Amino acid sequence: MSRSGGRGRRAPEPSIAVSDERGVRYLHFGTVWVQGAMRLRRPWDIELDYLRHMMAWQLFVEPRGEILQIGLGAASLAKYTWKRLPQARVVVVEIEPAVVAVARQQFGLPPEDDRLELVIEDGARYVAHPRNRGRFAVIQVDAYDAAANGPVLGGPGFYAACRRALAEPGVLVVNLFGMHSSLDDHLADLRDAFEGRVKLLPPVEAGNVIALAFAGPKRRLSWPELYGRATAIEETQPLRATGWVNALREENPQGATALEA
Repeated sequence: MSRSGGRGRRAPEPSIAVSDERGVRYLHFGTVWVQGAMRLRRPWDIELDYLRHMMAWQLFVEPRGEILQIGLGAASLAKYTWKRLPQARVVVVEIEPAVVAVARQQFGLPPEDDRLELVIEDGARYVAHPRNRGRFAVIQVDAYDAAANGPVLGGPGFYAACRRALAEPGVLVVNLFGMHSSLDDHLADLRDAFEGRVKLLPPVEAGNVIALAFAGPKRRLSWPELYGRATAIEETQPLRATGWVNALREENPQGATALEA
């Protein structure tokens, strides 16, 4: 979720609109706030900065196993993971069927197969179900409504349920809005649920702040090791992973030789 203009072109659902501007297609929920974007010449790549930041979990866990995506938007994360990470299986939970329809019609969301599952359900209810305990290597949460007044999912119960649904090691990735008053409450609830094991990437220009919360045995990862992982990511993916490590190092000056996660 970020902000842009664009020439309006209506999607099937009246509250959802699609606009094209300078080679980029945007998804709106009836406001100027952008809920997703796709560059038409590179439909499989991630266009928005904050969504690229949400892939920083790759520094900490291998891109395999099951990845849960709560909130579909323009399907950028789902498409990217399905296309670029062949050892991973993606489960997308989206509460609004119309969003799924638009993602398929306008943003190239591929059909379901053995590596892509779409579930129409409330994300909080889904992640809290006992069958999902310890299931997911990664959970990515990007759930906003049209008003963009902070994430629509959160609170102690939700983050505790995410913690239970993670495998060990596992990472929860949450898109927070640094310019909204809800930020401090979300961070406090995250730290309570994950015993303080939360790291932040600095806000992007639109104000989004990505939080990474860690489950499983505590680890000390040396900065050379993290830079090595970043280099390996950059060799196979169009992501600036070295920048993630630089940002984490700046945000954690007390970790002179290593990052605790």
